[in-house]
Amino acid sequence: MARKDATKDKKRGFYSQALDEAERLELEEARGIDGVDEEIAMLRVKLRELIVAEPERFDLLLKLVSTIARLVTTRYNVTKEQKKSLKEAVTRVLTEIAVPLGIKAIIK
Repeated sequence: MARKDATKDKKRGFYSQALDEAERLELEEARGIDGVDEEIAMLRVKLRELIVAEPERFDLLLKLVSTIARLVTTRYNVTKEQKKSLKEAVTRVLTEIAVPLGIKAIIK
């Protein structure tokens, strides 16, 4: 029985043994989230709560603001790379498919 449970845990993931059933369900849900927009929004809410509850805690405020800034930077860097990949894919399609078919296109 223990071997079967270990096989199940491997399929669920490395940390599954450390999680209860509710946490495993939350982990599965979290795996479906793409990007960091929700994390940025959540941290902004927590920042506002911290400003109201403990405005004198500059150390925590600074750490939270710094974390938000890093996530925002990461988000836009990823978006920039995705735009580049999309441009390359469109150029490839135009070059390899559209032009040989006689479809005129301007490729920059």
